[in-house]
Amino acid sequence: MKVLVVTTKQPFVHGGAEELARHLVARLHGQDHEAEALALPFSWEPAERLVEEMLIARTLRLFNVDRVIALKFPAYLIEHRDKRLWLLHQFRQAYDLFDAGQTHIGRDAAGDELRAAIRTADEAAFAEATRFFALPGAARRVRRYHGLEAIPLATPLNDPELFSGGDAEGYILAAGRVGAAKRQELLIRALAHAPSARLWIAGPPETEDLEGRWRLLAEELGVADRLRLELRFLARGELAERVNRCLASAYIPLDEDNYGYVTLEAFSARKPVITTTDSGAVLDIVRDGENGYVVEPSPAALGSAFRRISEDPARAVLMGRAGRETLRRLALSWGDVIERLMS
Repeated sequence: MKVLVVTTKQPFVHGGAEELARHLVARLHGQDHEAEALALPFSWEPAERLVEEMLIARTLRLFNVDRVIALKFPAYLIEHRDKRLWLLHQFRQAYDLFDAGQTHIGRDAAGDELRAAIRTADEAAFAEATRFFALPGAARRVRRYHGLEAIPLATPLNDPELFSGGDAEGYILAAGRVGAAKRQELLIRALAHAPSARLWIAGPPETEDLEGRWRLLAEELGVADRLRLELRFLARGELAERVNRCLASAYIPLDEDNYGYVTLEAFSARKPVITTTDSGAVLDIVRDGENGYVVEPSPAALGSAFRRISEDPARAVLMGRAGRETLRRLALSWGDVIERLMS
């Protein structure tokens, strides 16, 4: 079967969604399907251009394709007789982020029309899907805003053999894409409340000015000697080495739709995860005091978690083992994902 995986991509930005699409295509090949990825260039700025972005996706015509697996807005608007959705991202600025005041869509008549257009287009795409899967958090959002039931389908870890664990070298690692939605700046501020902790932030930045700003912030807070910044794309082997040697992983996205690769990588390596009460689907598997810490999204609360981890490494080891057991019970696998998407 010829399968086309359709998604969107911001040029020169690479993160978990891009890795997922790449591995999905590779696993489809492994199941004797022909598979390719089609990534539409997409920018959500300015807001008034979003209707044009939707129209571009909606008017595309696909030929020589037996099945489409659609992942992200607005790529999932593409029409096809056998389109299966694995919803990674809607345009959240028109939904929950709008409600939370974290959007660039205006609160005026034009903004109302734009949000209505996005909702109408989404619901048309959902209705025409032959099967409708979604990340756990995305499934909850679809139920909340559309009254529809998507089948929850979480992403498995792509290469668990790399994340085998190792002796801790005392640092807390914050890995993954670096930017506002992942809130690494909160972690830097938390260092001021945890004099025994060391923090290592590693991953590609959304903007080039982050490193300079954060170094100035660290100097102002008096934590520069305990902060390491490695703001670049890391090869998988490099990333695994950082994870395998950390004391714990810190992952505090705002209302994440998925468990997060950072969480799965840490648990695979037997490392506990520090997260926050508003981090979304991460909270489905991180249990406070059992396989990590769940705290309020404030520098003081995160600093307290940093102190507890740093001052009791034996406890961190026990929580890391519990995290590995959590991952085992989840039984996430690419074999199951492919079977469900293709059945």
